[in-house]
Amino acid sequence: MAEFRTENDSLGPVDVPADALYGAQTQRAKENFRISSLRFPRLFIRSMGIVKRAAALANLKLGLLDGLIANAIVAAAERVEAGDVDDAFVLDIFQTGSGTSTNMNANEVIGNLASLELGGHLGDKSVHPNDHVNMSQSSNDVIPTVMHVSAKIGIEEHLKPALENLLASLNEKSLEFDHVLKSGRTHLMDATPVRLGQEFLGYAYQIRKGLARLDRASTELSALALGGTAVGTGINRHVDFPRLAIANISDATGLPFREAENHFEAQSAKDAYVYASGVLNSIAAALLKIANDIR
Repeated sequence: MAEFRTENDSLGPVDVPADALYGAQTQRAKENFRISSLRFPRLFIRSMGIVKRAAALANLKLGLLDGLIANAIVAAAERVEAGDVDDAFVLDIFQTGSGTSTNMNANEVIGNLASLELGGHLGDKSVHPNDHVNMSQSSNDVIPTVMHVSAKIGIEEHLKPALENLLASLNEKSLEFDHVLKSGRTHLMDATPVRLGQEFLGYAYQIRKGLARLDRASTELSALALGGTAVGTGINRHVDFPRLAIANISDATGLPFREAENHFEAQSAKDAYVYASGVLNSIAAALLKIANDIR
C-alpha cells in the first residue's frame, strides 16, 4: 500500500498520508502552522460535530442537499461528536485567524467518512468538504459558533454542577460550624470574634454570586453567529438556514441557542466570549481566596 495519496486543491497537488481522514487543506495547514503542541480539546471537537450535523439536517430540510449525502454527513458528524475520530483533528490551535484550517479539517474528515459510508474512497470528494459539508456556512461563522456552543456546554454540563455541589457543601458547613467561635483576622493579626459558620456562609455567597454571573455569561453565549457566512451578510445561504440549523443545535445539546441579533458584531468581535472569560477568572479568584483562607 502506498504511503501517501495525492490530492489537489486550488494551490495544486499535495501529498496526504494514505490512510488520513483529512485532506489537502488540512495537510497544508499542518505543515504551515508548526507552532506548538496544543490541539483543540474534546469539547470543541464535539461541538464541531454538533454544528456540522445541524447544518446538514437544515440543508436537507430546505431541499438543498441530497438525502443520501445528507444522511451520510449526519452519520459522520455524529462520529466526530462522539470522539471516534479525534486523532484526525491534527492542527495546532495557533493558525489562521478565522480558524479556517480547523473548519476545513472538520469538513474534510466528515466528507471522507461520508464518502466511505457511500462506497467511495478517501480523497475522492464524492461527498465534497466545501460543496456538501460546508454548505450554507463559512469558517467565519462556524468557528465563532463552535466557540460559543463548546463554552456553553462546558459551563452547563460541567462547571455549574460542580459549583452547585460546592455551594451546597459550604451552606451545610456554615450550619455545622455556626456554634464555633474563633478570632477574626485582619492585617495578618487577630481581630474581633466571629463564628466559623459566618465565614463559611461568606464563602457560600461568593460561589452563589459566581453562579449568578455564570448564568449571565451562559446567556450571552447563547447567541450564535451561524448564518452570517463569510462577512456577516448571509450571502450564499438560504434565508431559513440559520433558524433551522440553530434549532437543531438546541435539540442536540438540550440547551437554548438563538441566532445573533447582528451578524457583523457576532463575527467581528468576541465580546461575549471575553465576558465569559472574565467571569471564569473571577470564579477562579474566589476559589483561590477560599482555599487560601481555609488553608
